[in-house]
Amino acid sequence: MPHATDVSEKKMSQEEFIAVHGAQLSSSVVPEILWPTLHEKLANEILDAGSSFKLLCYMDEEDNVKWKVVAEKKISCEDPNQIYLIDHAWTYQTKDARLQLQMIQGLMERMAELMKIDTEQDNEEIIEEILTEMWKYNQTYSFGHLERGSDEAMPLWYIMDEFGSRIQHSSTPSFRTAPFYYAPLQISFTLLWPVQDLEEGGEVTRNFVENVSNQDVCQCRLLPWQPCDLKQTDYEQKEPDISYFLSHKQGETLPDMSIDYPGLSKDRNVKVFLSYQSFPKFLTDGRFELVETMEEADIIWCNTHWKDYKKLSEETPGKFVNQFPCECVVTVKDMLAVVCRRAGSDMEDPETMETDPAWLPRTYNLQTELPLFVSYFQNRKEKGLDNHWICKPWNLARGLDMHITSNLNQIVRLPESGPKVACKYVEDPVLFHREEIGDVKFDIRYIVLLSSVQPLKLYVYRVFWLRFANKTFSLDHFDDYEKHFTVMNYVEDGQNLKQINYDDFIPMFDSQYPDHKWSGDCGVEESIFQMFREMFEAASCKPAPAGIAPSPQSRAMYAVDLLLKWKTNTKGERTMQPVVCEVNFSPDCDRACKYHPNFVNDVFSTLFLDDIEGRPVTLL
Repeated sequence: MPHATDVSEKKMSQEEFIAVHGAQLSSSVVPEILWPTLHEKLANEILDAGSSFKLLCYMDEEDNVKWKVVAEKKISCEDPNQIYLIDHAWTYQTKDARLQLQMIQGLMERMAELMKIDTEQDNEEIIEEILTEMWKYNQTYSFGHLERGSDEAMPLWYIMDEFGSRIQHSSTPSFRTAPFYYAPLQISFTLLWPVQDLEEGGEVTRNFVENVSNQDVCQCRLLPWQPCDLKQTDYEQKEPDISYFLSHKQGETLPDMSIDYPGLSKDRNVKVFLSYQSFPKFLTDGRFELVETMEEADIIWCNTHWKDYKKLSEETPGKFVNQFPCECVVTVKDMLAVVCRRAGSDMEDPETMETDPAWLPRTYNLQTELPLFVSYFQNRKEKGLDNHWICKPWNLARGLDMHITSNLNQIVRLPESGPKVACKYVEDPVLFHREEIGDVKFDIRYIVLLSSVQPLKLYVYRVFWLRFANKTFSLDHFDDYEKHFTVMNYVEDGQNLKQINYDDFIPMFDSQYPDHKWSGDCGVEESIFQMFREMFEAASCKPAPAGIAPSPQSRAMYAVDLLLKWKTNTKGERTMQPVVCEVNFSPDCDRACKYHPNFVNDVFSTLFLDDIEGRPVTLL
C-alpha cells in the first residue's frame, strides 16, 4: 500500500478546508466527527489503511481466486480517527481508455494483474479483456461545477488501487466509500469510513448499489458481480402515467385557449426579436423588421426555453414565440421514444423481436425500465440476435457521453454517471462510399417546421445536411469515435471533416444504390417524410403534458437527425428504412445559413406568413 509523502503546497487551515470542501463532504454524508482527521490525512497525504486492514486471498468452492479486506484491529464507527484515503490506480474518460492502456507504461500490466487477466496473450487481446472486465471495478464522478455539456464536465471513471478494489459487496455493509476531490492538490481520492463497529478479523464491505430500494433494480445493478437469469421478466413496454411527463415539464404553463388571438398585423412589417446565433444578419426579407427588445416584437425567437405560455396569452395575445408547450416530449430522448411508440402496434416479430414503428429503434429508459431492458437483452442473446446498444444521456448532444457496447455489465453501470437511455444500435446501416476511406456511416439532418398542432400542420425543409464518419464501418472497436459516430464538427482540428451538399449527394447516392432511388414515388426521401409525419402525429395525439400542446401563438423549428438501415421486407427483399436518432431544440444552423443564405427567410416566411411558394419547403 502507498506510504505517506511530503506535501510542498501551502497547507489549508481546518477552517479553510471546511469552507472549500464542506459541501462536498455533506453531500457524501461523511460524518462531521471525521472531518478534522480527514483534513490532517489529506494535508499530509497519509494513506495509512495498511495499519488497520489487510488483504486476504482465498479459493472459493469452485477453486476461483477470491479476495477480501479484513480489519487488523477493533474498529468503532464513533472513533473520529476512522477515515481512510484510497488512492486511484487509473482515472479516465471511456473514450480515452484504449489509448491510455496502449500508451501509459505499466498501466496495462497493472490492470491485468488487478483483474486477474492472463498476460500470456497478445497485448490487444489483453486490452480487450481489460475493457470488458473493468466494469466490475469502475467507479465514477464528474465535476458538476463545470459548464454542462463541456468535455471537462463529462463523467470520469476510475479504478481504485488494489486495496480499494478488493473490498467486496454487502447489502448490510460495514463501511461506506465516496469519491472526494481535494482542491489544493487537484486530485481525487476515495474516502473510506465505518458505518458499524467491526471486531478484529471482521470483513470490510461496502454496498455497491446504495440507495436502491427496488429489489428487481438492485438485482440488475448487481449483475456484474452476481450474474442471474432475468429472461422471465416481462419486457413489454407500457406508456408511463402522467407523473412521468410532469417530471419533465419544468414549470411550464399552458395558454388560455378561450382568448381571441388576433394574429399578425397585415398592414405593416412584422417586428422580430432575434436571440439566436447567426439568424439576425440573414433575416433580410423586407416583410420582417428586427427590433431590440421582446416588448416591441411581434415574434420572439430565442434559444432558451419559454415557460409561461399562460401569461403570454393573457397579456400579449398578438405575440408569437418559436416554441410549443411540452415540446420536450420530442426533444428529450427518453420521452421521444415513449411518444413515438404510439405510432406502432404492440405486436412483436418473433424472429427479430422488433416492434413497430420500424423507424424507431427499441429504446429503454435505464432509470425506469432497467429490469425490462435486462430481460430483453438476455432474451435476444438466447436467440442469437445482435445485441449492440448505444447508451445516450437524456439531454446531451454532440455525441457526448455516448457509449456503444454489447457488454451488459457496462450498460447496467453507465446510469451511475447520469440518466441514460439504451437504444438498439443499428448494426446494418446503409453506408456511403468515400473514395479516400471506404464505406462509412453517415447520418442526415432535416429541418422540420411545426406551424400548428391541432390540426397538425408540419413542413419539411427539403435542403438537408449530411455528416460522415471518418473510418470504414465495422462491428468492432466501438470506442473508436471516428468509426461509429458522425459528429466531427467538435472534434479537435475538425479531423478530416467531410462535407457534401445535398444536391451533390443525391446523384452520388443514386449511383451507389441504383435500386434505391432517393427521390420520386417510393423513394428514400418519401419514406423519411412519412416518418416525420407519423412522429409528430404521435407526439401530438395526447393532451399535455403527454403530448405537444396546441398554442395559437407558437411556431417551432426542430432538427431531426436520422440514419438509414437495411431491412428485409415480407418479400425477402432488402429495403432502406429511415431510423430516427434524435430531435433537437434550438439546433445549430450555422451551416444552413452559410450555404443557403435564404434559409432564415424561408423559415420565417413559412412559419409566420404561410408563404412557401418558390421555396424548398414541403407541407407534409
